[in-house]
Amino acid sequence: MRSDSVKKGAERAPHRSLMKASGYTDWEIARPWVGVVNPYNALIPGHIHLNRLADAVKSAVYAFGGFPLEFPVIGVCDGIAMNHEGMKFSLPSRELIMDSIEVMVRAHALDALVLVTNCDKIIPGMAMAALSLNIPTVMISGGPMLAGTSGGKDVDLSNIFEAVGKRAAGTISDEELREIEDITCPTCGSCAGMFTANTMNCMIEALGFALPGNGTIPAVYSARDRLAKEAGRQIMTLIEKNIKPRDILTRKAFDNAVAVDMALGGSTNTALHLPALAHAAGLSLTLDRFDEISARTPHLCSMSPGGPHHIQDLFAAGGVQAVMARLAKGGLVDGSPMTVTGKTVAENLEGVRVKDDDIIRPLDRPYHAQGGLAVLKGNLAPEGSVVKQSAVDPSMLKHSGPARVFDSEEAASKTILEKGIKHGDVIVIRYEGPKGGPGMREMLTPTSSLAGMGMDKTVALITDGRFSGASRGASIGHVSPEAAAGGVIGLVKEGDIIEIDIPARKLHLAVPEEELARRKTEWKPVESSVESRFLDRYRAFVTSGSKGAVFAE
Repeated sequence: MRSDSVKKGAERAPHRSLMKASGYTDWEIARPWVGVVNPYNALIPGHIHLNRLADAVKSAVYAFGGFPLEFPVIGVCDGIAMNHEGMKFSLPSRELIMDSIEVMVRAHALDALVLVTNCDKIIPGMAMAALSLNIPTVMISGGPMLAGTSGGKDVDLSNIFEAVGKRAAGTISDEELREIEDITCPTCGSCAGMFTANTMNCMIEALGFALPGNGTIPAVYSARDRLAKEAGRQIMTLIEKNIKPRDILTRKAFDNAVAVDMALGGSTNTALHLPALAHAAGLSLTLDRFDEISARTPHLCSMSPGGPHHIQDLFAAGGVQAVMARLAKGGLVDGSPMTVTGKTVAENLEGVRVKDDDIIRPLDRPYHAQGGLAVLKGNLAPEGSVVKQSAVDPSMLKHSGPARVFDSEEAASKTILEKGIKHGDVIVIRYEGPKGGPGMREMLTPTSSLAGMGMDKTVALITDGRFSGASRGASIGHVSPEAAAGGVIGLVKEGDIIEIDIPARKLHLAVPEEELARRKTEWKPVESSVESRFLDRYRAFVTSGSKGAVFAE
C-alpha cells in the first residue's frame, strides 16, 4: 500500500505518533488509508447536505476494513456567482480543486479516494485529480434537487432567471417574481434540470466512474444515502482488485459518455469538461469527436431547459442505466469497458429496462434524430463552437442577422434588459473566453432574459465564453480562438451580418477576407478590469475552450 511509506518501520514512529495525536489506534493506522473528499460548504445548495453523505461513505469504508480520512476542497455555486465578477472564478476553481486533491493525496500517501461531489466545476476537478493520481477511486454525487411546482407545472432555476426577463418586459409584477423566487429551488441538491451539474453527474455514471444511480437519485431520497454507503463499500473492492481510474476511463468509455450526453441533450459544458478529463487520462477527446457521435446518436430525452422533464422524471424512468441500455441495443454504447462496480458496462446493464417511453424515447421515435449538441465551424470559429441544438427552436436553426457587439456580459445584459435588442439581432459577447475573461464566464442571465422577454426564438447569442446548462435558445458558445487570443470574434463590428446554419454546422461572418485582414492590423485586445493574482496566473497558463481550457504543459 502507498500508505506503508509513511506508517511502517521504526523510522516512521514520528509519523505514527502524529496520527495517534488525532486519536487513531495502531490497528486503524494499519488499514488502507482512504481519502474521503468532502466539498461541503454553507453556500452551495447542491453541497449543503454533503456532510451527511460523507458520513455514510466513511461508515462503510470503516465497516469493510478501510481507514477513512476526510478532507475538504472548495466549491463555487455557479448560480450565485452568475452575472458578476464571481463567475470569472468558477472555471478556474476546477484546476484549483484538482491540484489541492493531488497535494493532499501525495503529501499523505493515501491509498484510495472516495470523491463526494455534486456541482459544476467540482465534479470535473475531482475526476481530473483522480485520473492524474491514478489510485483506486469511486465518485458519489449529492444528487439532484427536486423540481418546484407552480400552477401544476414543474419549475426550476431556469424559470426564475427567465422571470427576471419577464419582469423587465412588464409581463409579471414584483409580487409574481417573488412567488417564483420562493418555489423554484425547493430542496437541497444540484439544480433540477439537465444543467451542467446534473449532466456531469450523469456523465460520471456513464463513464463507469460512479455506481448506477449516481446521476439521478434525488438528493433528499434515502436511496442516496444507501448509494453513498455502497460507494464506501465498493472502494475496498477496488483496492483489493487494484482497479484504477485509467482502467475505467478508456477511449471507449469516453465515447460511451458522449453518446449518453447526446441522448440526454446535456449541457454544452460537457464539451469543456469531458475533454479535460480525457486530457488528465492521457487521451484526446476533440470537438470533432463530439460532432461525429452526435450525428449518429438520437436525442431520446427532452429535459429542462429545452424540454418539460426533470432529473426526478429521468430517475423514475430508469435513469442513466436505462438510457445506456437503450443505446446499447442500437449498438451506440460499447459494453466492454470496466466500471467501479468491478463489472463491465454490459454486465451492469443486464436486466435494465426503460420504465417510461416518453421520458426515454425508443431509438425509432426520438425527440430529434441527432444528439443534443452540435459543433459549428467557419471563419468566425475555425477551431469550433458549441450549441445545444436540442434547446434551439426550429425557426432558429438557420438564422442570419446583424451583429450587436459587446465586450462584456454586463454590457450585453444591460442593453437586453433596457430593451435595446431587436428581433433578428445576433448578440456577440466577446473577451469572455478562458484568457479574456479571464475564466470563461457562463451567460445564463442574457440568455434567460431573452427567453423571458420572448426573444429566444428570434435573437441569437454568440460568445467566446460559455453558457449555463440552464440556457436555451440559439446560444452558441466556446467560440475558438477567443477574442483575447486574436480570434476573428474580436474583429466583428456592429452591424456585420453573421450567418448561422446549425444543421450544416456553419458559423460565418459575412465580411470579406481582405477587410478582416485590414481590421486585424488595427486590432488591440480589450484588457480585463479584474485585479486578481489568481486570475492572472490562470490567464497565463490556460488553453483554448476547444481544448477543454486545460493548462498548457
